[in-house]
Amino acid sequence: MNTLREAYRNAQTEGVALGHFNISDSTQLTGIAQAAQALDLPVVIGVSDGEGGFLGISQTRALVDAARDAYGIPIFLNRDHAHTVDDCKAAIDAGFDSVIFDGVKLALEDNIEKTKEVVAYARASGRDVLVEAELGYIGTSSALLDDVPDDVVFDSLPSDEDAANFVAATGIDALAPAVGNLHGMLKGRSNPALNIDLISKMRSALPETALVLHGGSGITDEDFKAAISAGMNCVHINTEIRVAYRKGIENGLAADAEQVAPYKYLNYGRDAVAEVVTNRLRLFSNQ
Repeated sequence: MNTLREAYRNAQTEGVALGHFNISDSTQLTGIAQAAQALDLPVVIGVSDGEGGFLGISQTRALVDAARDAYGIPIFLNRDHAHTVDDCKAAIDAGFDSVIFDGVKLALEDNIEKTKEVVAYARASGRDVLVEAELGYIGTSSALLDDVPDDVVFDSLPSDEDAANFVAATGIDALAPAVGNLHGMLKGRSNPALNIDLISKMRSALPETALVLHGGSGITDEDFKAAISAGMNCVHINTEIRVAYRKGIENGLAADAEQVAPYKYLNYGRDAVAEVVTNRLRLFSNQ
């Protein structure tokens, strides 16, 4: 399994999903890689604007390369939610395996044209770089939420025909559709239920396109299983990672309030991330 395209195809054949986890530092990456290695599963690492800006794009590529070599498993790298064509191009130039052009706030025609530009650049790169785009709006926050944002509307989701038309117009390799999912995680309760019937229809309409579920944090296990069975090939988790990492570090500091060696309390955060990733990967892979 040398490419992300092969990993997506394998997931679809086996009726499972890849896990996509965002990182902000090398400690989170270590926790994710350790969990994936223990289960002998491929994994996708993502960085969005804030995360990539903090870590650095070329530095992230180097960190993921080092982790892949150290742990001996396929670890793919995705530029998550790039909002400009230039940001996508920079990630492609840096050696990322995939990029997501996020043009959902643009007019549909503009979204299509800019996505096509990213696809053309990826095809000309000389590598098998996948391009993903979003269809439908699911919010923008990877945080704990009091309620569903007012601008996220679940009764006007894109149809399977909309999805097929968008893929045909852009030439993308993977689609992240709005199917009742939500970026961010609601406090004290599960996120709204997914529209599983819509996922099934999109899978039938797009048999060769990877379907990616964004906003995975807060979704019930039952919905995850149903969505993967219906055709989702990859699931994004970010907020759960952030919450676990912070709580782990807080526990490490509480265990020894005088501790000043960062690696000692960061290990608590690493282990908390690894626990979340282990549970999610087992669920997504039917282990």
